[in-house]
Amino acid sequence: MTETGEMTYRRVHRASPELLFDCMTTPEHLTRFWGPAGTTTPLDGIVVDLRPGGAFETTMVGDDGGTYTMKATYAEVRRPERLVWIEPGVEGGMKTTITFRDLGDGRTEVVTHQTNVPAAYLSAEARAGFATSLDRFDAYLADLNREDT
Repeated sequence: MTETGEMTYRRVHRASPELLFDCMTTPEHLTRFWGPAGTTTPLDGIVVDLRPGGAFETTMVGDDGGTYTMKATYAEVRRPERLVWIEPGVEGGMKTTITFRDLGDGRTEVVTHQTNVPAAYLSAEARAGFATSLDRFDAYLADLNREDT
């Protein structure tokens, strides 16, 4: 068995928990930001069956044309507070838990906590790639906020 670990990322967004939850669970939103810099995730490569036991799948396409498919199963869906999925094919089940905490001032803290994370995903390069996907989400939310004004 390979060594696994855990990771936690925190971001604060100027958006409601409901909007953030919907962005993370709606293919039309996900296609705009899902994946690290240098990838796209076409709408037809996203499956969201938003219920415990439902499928969550994304197929990212790299600049080189290569594809990477993430296949997970939702374990918990509590809009707008919490979203949990498990990727059973990754080292026996990498678990991602996202919590959305309303800060009461128009901002929401989003904490992404992953457990049973394979060593390869814990490398500085992999962590930096994950951070770029969070940056893409930030940029997408900024665009949404501009559209609302």
